[in-house]
Amino acid sequence: MKNQYRYFIKLMLTFTLLAGASLLKAQSHELMKTQVQDPPIPVEAFFSNNNLYYQTNVKKALSPSSRVSFFSLATYTADYKNEISRNRMLIEAQISYTIKKGFGVMMGTDINSVTGYSAIFGPQHTFASSKLLAVTIASFFLNTKRDFKLFGLYEYKPSIGNGWSLYNRVQFIYNYSMKEGIHNRSYLYLRSGLKKKALVFGLGANLDQFGPRKTFEDNYGVFLRWEFK
Repeated sequence: MKNQYRYFIKLMLTFTLLAGASLLKAQSHELMKTQVQDPPIPVEAFFSNNNLYYQTNVKKALSPSSRVSFFSLATYTADYKNEISRNRMLIEAQISYTIKKGFGVMMGTDINSVTGYSAIFGPQHTFASSKLLAVTIASFFLNTKRDFKLFGLYEYKPSIGNGWSLYNRVQFIYNYSMKEGIHNRSYLYLRSGLKKKALVFGLGANLDQFGPRKTFEDNYGVFLRWEFK
């Protein structure tokens, strides 16, 4: 178990650093554009060796010049054998206020099948363009366990010609109980594939850990995604 955990952490750090380097390089070009773009609304299904994973996320400003925006993430994992204890869900809904250059504060709600429901607040950073989406959120939970969660979602979609683009995503969560000093939930989700207009497809991996014992579960497969404008 310790070896699996070390492997999980190494993977998370490696892909986060690689994504960060790509994001910084891409962002230096994208920041020169004055028009702020909302990302499309993606709907994704990931067909792995053990379960079906579904995800959609929304990030929209109230207007192109508004500092107030809405972010939501909804996911569920459905076991192929329909073992109820292995089915999982997560829904986040947040209203944020941008202070400067994508940095801001948010408040909202979080409900999931591990820690339950809670109001949340915390700092965040977001950046969105046609090639790049970067969302980093630190959430403080107003529940009895005083949970803390770090969430990151980073997409990079460079063009490769003839209307095609590469699609790469690194997504992670680390949820920790500050009151009890224990691990609640963490994951590292990886996607790599091709994009043609609104259609995205490719290979993926979902690496999960659960509870204080950090029970490890890995799933590998293919994903299919459609981006609604």
